[in-house]
Amino acid sequence: MTKKTLILIAFIMLKFLLQYILISPVYDLQRDEYLHLDQANHLAWGYLSVPPVTSWISFVIKLLGNTVFWVKFFPALFGALTIAVVWKIIEELDGNLFAQILGATCILFSVLLRLNTLYQPNSLDVLCWTTFYLIVIKYLKTEKPKWLFIGALVFAIGFLNKYNIVFLLIGLFPAILITQQRKIFAKKPLYMAILFGSLLVLPNLVWQYQNNFPIIHHLKELSETQLVNVDRWGFLKTQLLFFTGSLTAIVSGLFALLRYGRFKKYQLFFWAFFLTMIVFVYFKAKDYYAIGLYPVYIAFGAVYLANILESRWSVYLKPIFILIPISFFIPMYNVAFPNKHPEYILRNQEKYKALGLLRWEDGKDHPLPQDFADMLGWKELAYKVDKVYSEIPAPEKTLVLCDNYGQAGAINHYTKKGIRAVSFNGDYINWFNLDQQYTNLIRVKNYSEKENELGETSPYFHSALAVDSITNQFAREYGTTIFSFVGAKVDINERLKDEIKERSIAVPAFLFLR
Repeated sequence: MTKKTLILIAFIMLKFLLQYILISPVYDLQRDEYLHLDQANHLAWGYLSVPPVTSWISFVIKLLGNTVFWVKFFPALFGALTIAVVWKIIEELDGNLFAQILGATCILFSVLLRLNTLYQPNSLDVLCWTTFYLIVIKYLKTEKPKWLFIGALVFAIGFLNKYNIVFLLIGLFPAILITQQRKIFAKKPLYMAILFGSLLVLPNLVWQYQNNFPIIHHLKELSETQLVNVDRWGFLKTQLLFFTGSLTAIVSGLFALLRYGRFKKYQLFFWAFFLTMIVFVYFKAKDYYAIGLYPVYIAFGAVYLANILESRWSVYLKPIFILIPISFFIPMYNVAFPNKHPEYILRNQEKYKALGLLRWEDGKDHPLPQDFADMLGWKELAYKVDKVYSEIPAPEKTLVLCDNYGQAGAINHYTKKGIRAVSFNGDYINWFNLDQQYTNLIRVKNYSEKENELGETSPYFHSALAVDSITNQFAREYGTTIFSFVGAKVDINERLKDEIKERSIAVPAFLFLR
């Protein structure tokens, strides 16, 4: 085993170690993670929330026992592989060992440590972006058609994981046209590779067609409820925080692509960076959508810096460039990760607020970062729903209906009673079991919507009671209330069918039994 391989393995081991110590056991899983894990129980070629790859990984996690270790293993794995791909990119660019160490250090001590703490499509998305750029470099270096087909495969995996990778092509294709590499558009293998990639993603496109293209409705809802709060200048400022310790490498990489002779054939990457950023800004994308853009430029910068630091007078600067990303990570260790108790965060509100970490998708500041607040209260909710379920008459005829996918997913993940909670929110609208006739209802209501629940729903049942609620004041779900309704006076299943039908055709619908 070579020295280079041993060093790369050391980086990967350190990566896994950090990912597991950056999450305090006081936190549960995050809201989205429960939905993604539940998709393993409903395998399909598409979902309202994400493409299908996440469900396949969730199925593997299910086979492995659904433990927290394995839930956190896969995002950590994708982060580790991103380091390995950057290592390989630097090798392809003829970078030396110092360049590889610099590139790996910049990737390790970056926003990826935060991104890779959550089981979401984002970690694999960054890996697919980085790998696709590696394939582009391999093709530009060799012009072998096989790399076009490998690139199509990587893009297909990325597309079936997160549609965000489409922005990569939107920025890359015009960049190719600007440079001498435009000659690729006259080559038949390119179009064969495009056809190959299209066939790989076709099942998901067919699913979208058969389900009236829910991605369009999802993007519209996203635009109206979340992206409307995205500030374009805020997007650009946040980019500086993602790879703060790596800015020297990124800027050096962009400069080298424009002026460094060894990178002349890769000049399209210079234009691709700015064109992709323009597209992100124009569409008011969330700031983390752009994270996958940066690793390849860190690789270019690491090679360039390693080259200019070879002279006698500057060789002593090498350790400094290695220490820069580490030095930026050290102060961020206490604020950027869910490794601190919520009370610690409350005592340091000004520090968190100054970094913009308390700003949620609603555009307002809150006591805890949104992701952290989304990792609290779920076990409590599931335990209390289980208790209500076990005490209700004929529990097998009881429907557990939640206001959002996080509530339903958490209950299904932690339940000891075999509950399969559902919701009209997200993918759960397609997962109702209407073969079972329901006579009882356990209703989980958001705090902001709980006040009128008894008055509006109790007339349809023989007994009604507000039983319990989430009491963790730090949880985003604080105050979420559990209602018990026993002995239906109406046909619950028929009302469910009507509600599902209305919502499935995207017609504004009232909440259940209203």
